[in-house]
Amino acid sequence: MSPRSNVLGVGISPLNLPLAVEQIMVAAARPEFSGYVTVTGVHGVMESQRDAELKRIHNQSFLSVPDGMPMVWMGKWNGFRNISRVYGPDLMLELMAATSASGQKHFFFGGGVGVVDKLARNLREQYDEVSIVGMASPPFRPLTNEEETELVASIRSMRPQFFWVGLSTPKQERFMYSFLKNHPDITQGWNHGLIMLGVGAAFDFHAGLVPQAPLWMQKSGLEWIFRLAMEPKRLWQRYLYNNPLFIWRILLQVTGIKKEEIHTSVQL
Repeated sequence: MSPRSNVLGVGISPLNLPLAVEQIMVAAARPEFSGYVTVTGVHGVMESQRDAELKRIHNQSFLSVPDGMPMVWMGKWNGFRNISRVYGPDLMLELMAATSASGQKHFFFGGGVGVVDKLARNLREQYDEVSIVGMASPPFRPLTNEEETELVASIRSMRPQFFWVGLSTPKQERFMYSFLKNHPDITQGWNHGLIMLGVGAAFDFHAGLVPQAPLWMQKSGLEWIFRLAMEPKRLWQRYLYNNPLFIWRILLQVTGIKKEEIHTSVQL
């Protein structure tokens, strides 16, 4: 595994958006390869402090890209000078642009009722030659064996290179890890790979259901304020509890008071 930036024991891939797109495109072209990408910010890191297995799921990913300026600041503190934010919604658009008219295929999995339809419609309008071959809005519970078997059959039939997951953290990370663990041969016989990408709110953003923060707020690390104002009932506990605790634990890490290690073994 390539070196990663240690953020409270979560290994963040020290990438920027162009490098992330490049590495994902290369992996998607590898015959029979499969892997998952986590788009990780403060929320994912703090959920991982309460759940050691979730932390290991992040650390076993193909990539865990820095979605949030605190991940970037910690990356630079850890010596990775070229790191910059890889924002999930931007990553989705860049990969749509990179694969438009290429024949490479996308599958959307997640969101509430009707979200993936709106998402696909908007992306097809923006990238008229993009190939979207599958869409599914799963129930708000784990898939039954029958439902998972049907999903596997769809993937094997459609053979997408990119499988986008919009279930929110930590549900999407657990889903991607468990799915690929349960079906290690899903790409057997393919002449390309399968990359699963957990992008959470990107589904709602690009479906036109939730507004994105202004660019200046995104770049200054203040996006959380905008999102809190948009969805206070859903997000107040996440931000008003997680953010101060994150700062405190980062201070313990950077001063050397508390040592953090990146572990990768997972037992679910």
